Amino acid sequence: MDINTRIARRLRELRSARGYSLETLAERSGVSRSNISLIERAQSSPTAAVLDKLAIGLSVALAAFFEDTADGSDGTPPSPLIRLADQPLWQDPASGYVRRRLSPPAPSPLQLVEVLFPPGQRIALDSAVHDAEIHQQIWVIEGQMALTVGDTPWLLATGDCLCMQLNQPIVFHNPGPATARYLVALTNPAAPPARIAFPTLPARKNP
Repeated sequence: MDINTRIARRLRELRSARGYSLETLAERSGVSRSNISLIERAQSSPTAAVLDKLAIGLSVALAAFFEDTADGSDGTPPSPLIRLADQPLWQDPASGYVRRRLSPPAPSPLQLVEVLFPPGQRIALDSAVHDAEIHQQIWVIEGQMALTVGDTPWLLATGDCLCMQLNQPIVFHNPGPATARYLVALTNPAAPPARIAFPTLPARKNP
């Protein structure tokens, strides 16, 4: 599925689940009704800043727009495995940063995301999800990242890990000369328990 189509579907699902009209979500998020409509029809490529505003308006993490929502209606629960080739990629049109969703479709309170952040780029996100207790950790695999969480600045070098709660603004900046690569782990204690489809092993026959 095309990534913009995936985002469009998830936005419609999340808005419908909350019973929000386009006008209501526009008022809650600060994103215009016409822009939301274009995104829901997969006719616009939203930036990370726009998705962040929509996420706050819906009281979810930005990562929610990239989730696989297979509901098992065909009798097959979502898989606990996702191959590298099937992990959805998205590139922010404004900064060029690339995120890869690593987590399988099976629902889980833990989500993993890999990010490639170009040198010199900066993204400011409100990240104030007030109605959900969402925690996040960032582990730098290569390069360096400068993060400002609320009013507190942090400079992360390779191997450093920073934890935070998504209840305050966060600024991401790569001050180095090379692309930074880091892992994001998000956990939402209110997430539903996983329903996982494990392979069935054949019954062992007695000798």
